[in-house]
Amino acid sequence: MKEKVDIKEFALTLGQAGYDKKGTDITILDLEDLSSIADYFVVISASNTKQSQSIADEIEDKGAELGFPMLHREGYHEGEWILLDFGDIICHVFGGNETRQFYGLEQLWNDAPRVEFVGK
Repeated sequence: MKEKVDIKEFALTLGQAGYDKKGTDITILDLEDLSSIADYFVVISASNTKQSQSIADEIEDKGAELGFPMLHREGYHEGEWILLDFGDIICHVFGGNETRQFYGLEQLWNDAPRVEFVGK
């Protein structure tokens, strides 16, 4: 089991990977005390499905590079909502703001603390 600080740093690194591929509106939710599904959600918007796939590829590559293999991926071929499950961290890449707003993860998990993310 990875340490809490390591997991948080990894979530920030995955957010940066999305930022590097021009992902926008990157939000990191700390779910550790709220859910057993994951410790963190990383939520990223893309302007279209091709960009969401590119962001997902970059996140998957970064995870493998750092020794965090992805356990499961959903929605890649459609590209509207790609879910990347790293166990303690789940990344959600939305291929458009309409889909992100429709599912409203930030509203659903409104009581989850936000982790400050500033892309570099």
